Amino acid sequence: MLSENVKIVLAKAAQDAGTTEVLSDVIDTCGFEGCIFMTRFAVANAGNYIKVKQDAAADGQTAADLAGTKVTSGASDEGVAIDINRPQKRYLQLSAIRTESSALGEIWAILYGPVKAPVVSALTGTLAIEAHVSPAEGDA
Repeated sequence: MLSENVKIVLAKAAQDAGTTEVLSDVIDTCGFEGCIFMTRFAVANAGNYIKVKQDAAADGQTAADLAGTKVTSGASDEGVAIDINRPQKRYLQLSAIRTESSALGEIWAILYGPVKAPVVSALTGTLAIEAHVSPAEGDA
């Protein structure tokens, strides 16, 4: 099941409208093949985009941008996502750039391809999730 083979992390709470850069928490990819980051800008603008940084250190203080990872919000308020498969360094961080004033939705990081499954996600207070195999019809 997908929910047993991914780790879902709330990497940053939603942010009020502004024009400052928003950095997610630093995500440790050890034990996973990759990580996909997802969020949504409330205002679509060519100057609003996301990119991914990587670092060998857990604090992210020397994180460097990854080439080619810029994803612009487009012409509407669609979500934006970046998938990093087999990063060269252990720690990843999403950077959301807001040049046009915009609120930013929650930033989610989904780590996939675990070395060891099943995976337990750190979801307390962020996401309620259940998994069902071949459920019978009836009351939910």
